[in-house]
Amino acid sequence: MADKMATREAYGKALVELADKYDYVVLDADLAEATKTVMFKKAYPDRFFDCGIAEGNMISVAAGLAAAGKMAFASSFAMFAAGRAFEQVRNSIGYPHLNVKIGATHAGITVGEDGATHQCLEDIALMRTIPGMTVINPADSVEAKAAVEAAMQTYGPFYLRFGRFACPVVTEGHKFEVGKGMQLRDGKDVTIIATGFMVHLALEAAETLAAEGIDARVINIHTIKPLDKEIILKAAKETGAVVTAEEHSIIGGLGSAVAETICEGCPVPMLRVGVEDRFGKSGKVPPLLEEYGLTAANIADKVRAVAKMK
Repeated sequence: MADKMATREAYGKALVELADKYDYVVLDADLAEATKTVMFKKAYPDRFFDCGIAEGNMISVAAGLAAAGKMAFASSFAMFAAGRAFEQVRNSIGYPHLNVKIGATHAGITVGEDGATHQCLEDIALMRTIPGMTVINPADSVEAKAAVEAAMQTYGPFYLRFGRFACPVVTEGHKFEVGKGMQLRDGKDVTIIATGFMVHLALEAAETLAAEGIDARVINIHTIKPLDKEIILKAAKETGAVVTAEEHSIIGGLGSAVAETICEGCPVPMLRVGVEDRFGKSGKVPPLLEEYGLTAANIADKVRAVAKMK
């Protein structure tokens, strides 16, 4: 695992690198330096629109551009794009199924010092309830770029979730497909299903467990909606136990989506790693990850516990 980069950085780079290949415009809500859309603003100023600190309005402008035939990327922090502008996302983009891609950065606890008001832990839960909304949470910079291009190639609303904190590349050499899970490690005893920032930690946990004789399969679920139920049910059947890991509330996120799938298709013991019904707090990222249990060690503990439940 090397080449650390924040997925928000990869988002900004992808918008620039793909600009001559696809026809789209980019909008931001006075956060271009933070969301990294400033890269696109500098390279293609005539295709960039700063809507100011008015996220609901930005989403409505993006909807108008899409209705007129443009593909629009609307960018802001996840808390504002999914939270503050939820009504506009639902009614102006989701309901008419317009070709708007929401680039939501600064998701999860790893926002760090910005604290609870900016650490969005509810966005996946909100976005996956909107009919027709594709929800993607990339694991690293390679997957982030692939997700951006996939969104450009696919008509309809997308919610692309990006982080502020750098993480290692773990998906190099694996094929990215919207709606398809990605097995990164085979195993027969327990399956760890992770998304986003937690994927590299799931792999770390699996290596620790291997030294103890526990063989953990690791699956990266980058597309939370539409969910790859086939890979999840196959893993549940073959390993007999599942642990999910996400940098999001355990309510309504990946854990909930996987639990719904397993409960209906192949009931097996399952435990979840995520933020447990709490708001975030301001602090340095490593101590916050420890406090909220978003660590390889906690994933390993959950695997040991669920293995005993088989």
